[in-house]
Amino acid sequence: MAVIERVPDVVFKTRVRDESVGGDNPFRWEDRTTGDIFSGKRVVVFSLPGAFTPTCSSNHLPRYEELYDEIKAQGIDEIICVSVNDAFVMYQWGKQQGVQKVFLLPDGNGEFTRKMGMLVEKSNLGFGMRSWRYSMVVNDGQIEKIFVEPHYGDNCPTDPYEVSDADTMLAYLKGAK
Repeated sequence: MAVIERVPDVVFKTRVRDESVGGDNPFRWEDRTTGDIFSGKRVVVFSLPGAFTPTCSSNHLPRYEELYDEIKAQGIDEIICVSVNDAFVMYQWGKQQGVQKVFLLPDGNGEFTRKMGMLVEKSNLGFGMRSWRYSMVVNDGQIEKIFVEPHYGDNCPTDPYEVSDADTMLAYLKGAK
């Protein structure tokens, strides 16, 4: 696992609602760069193995959504969930989860995750390459603090969920003031 100081430069392939498109699927593709997302902002990012998976859906994402306002009150501009899933899957997962506040950022090719040093093999579960579970505070592109789950590695037999949770992040932010 590499330790880096800045978020990597990548282009995220996102879908945004655009009523001018019309039809049953009023969305268009929009490329968003790392600069678009992080420049001039203090952002909380949490990354997880996959949309619709048990821990991610029952606790990880819902708790960040629940604590959104409290986390933002600590000087955070945005909360972003990254997963190695495409824009269509992330959209449907957000819809199914009732997400209104956390921004779901698709890393469909795993490029951001790979450049973060967090891409791991999960073929033991039939997942292929996915993100290791982590969270971080990014201040104007600079990684201020990162929480990486223990036992990082390919085909880990467990899915640690101890330090990348919303409560740990909120406690850090409150102490960092």
